[in-house]
Amino acid sequence: MSAIESKQAQVEATLRWAPVVAVVVIESLADAVPLARALVSGGIKAIEVTLRTPIALDAIRAIAAEVDGAVTGAGTLLTPADIAAAEKAGARFGVSPGSTSALLDAADDSSMPWLPGAATATEAMSLLERGYRLQKFFPATQAGGPDYLRALASPLAGIRFCPTGGITAASAPDWLALPNVVCVGGSWMSSAKLLCAGDWSAVEDLARAAAALRLEAK
Repeated sequence: MSAIESKQAQVEATLRWAPVVAVVVIESLADAVPLARALVSGGIKAIEVTLRTPIALDAIRAIAAEVDGAVTGAGTLLTPADIAAAEKAGARFGVSPGSTSALLDAADDSSMPWLPGAATATEAMSLLERGYRLQKFFPATQAGGPDYLRALASPLAGIRFCPTGGITAASAPDWLALPNVVCVGGSWMSSAKLLCAGDWSAVEDLARAAAALRLEAK
């Protein structure tokens, strides 16, 4: 098994922990550990901490060190430096909204499994040529929704997607029913309102409901 195949197998194992990967934006470092604990208690183990705030890398370190059962990832990786920083912080997987030649080369050199993003058939095919059979479909709702991704299932039969972007608890089942979807990414379990209130019980309840969503065998 090649290095890319091995890392893709690790990505697939992570994505199959539950029907939903939690996509979180953490503004306060004090929220990181209780948020992650609530998600894991509800059955959502894969947590993508987006690098959209100054404390994101510190949040990844804290969750990785203190939350048993959490599979902590880093999202919004835009540069090779982001990949290096995420790996150093202890991220167990990385996610990007798209891909560039520089990112692809950096991912090849990194031991951290990586989920690159695609929004078109051409982008998906280019990533498949590099060995990425697991991809993020982003921005999922705005890029065409479930009907668009369903249309790619037959011609791009070798690719499985994690749609992310605009997905809600109500729309998630439509995505999970698609034959080429392995899971979805969602932020509805960790809204800014819930984090501001520190309502970890509500986060856990939402995570439990997300973990119970039906994912067809594929």
